[in-house]
Amino acid sequence: MSVALLTPTNTRVRINTIFCLGQNYAEHAKEMGSSAPAAPIIFLKPSSAVIGNGEDIVMPPGSLNVNHEVELTVLIGKTGKNIPPAEAYEYVAGYGVGLDMTCRDIQLEAKRAGHPWTIAKGFDTSAPLSPFVAAGTVPDPHALEITLSVNGTVRQHSTTANMIFRIDTIIAFLSTIFTLTEGDIIYTGTPEGVGQVRSGDIIDASIGGIGSLHHRVH
Repeated sequence: MSVALLTPTNTRVRINTIFCLGQNYAEHAKEMGSSAPAAPIIFLKPSSAVIGNGEDIVMPPGSLNVNHEVELTVLIGKTGKNIPPAEAYEYVAGYGVGLDMTCRDIQLEAKRAGHPWTIAKGFDTSAPLSPFVAAGTVPDPHALEITLSVNGTVRQHSTTANMIFRIDTIIAFLSTIFTLTEGDIIYTGTPEGVGQVRSGDIIDASIGGIGSLHHRVH
């Protein structure tokens, strides 16, 4: 599976690993009953979870509480390991809009049992993803308005300035553990206002200057 990077030649990049941050906005951590984390919380999604703009989000069997989470996504453009924060942006090829769809009931049950919660985050269609805009067209990725509405009602509205861990810190941290490669995608966390969606709902998400997503829940 590949994603589009919106350049003059409309380059396509094959998706590799999808890294995701949990609770990277203080108000979201609070609404989840947690304190702001002292270090990045990392989980993964399979590339098979990705769908393009306009495709249906299909709720998986076994969950009665699927939540929306809108996020700024980062596309890695070259291989790096132990990347200094001062050099991190040299590895960014582009920015996009992503949804981290989450089976909240399955996740909470797994957490209570001390089990992994990959199923809650990695099911098919759980990673809607916009095309990426080239990194050079975004003057400051931490000064972007981020919004999500369901059936026309705004639920999430914030700014990427509210990230706890900035993109350079995230990339540097990840690269101490994993070798980052071209086609890796980072979901940088969601602001407060996450909530349940039901079959038939329409989700619209946007990040100013980056792009938008429009999906029906099925």
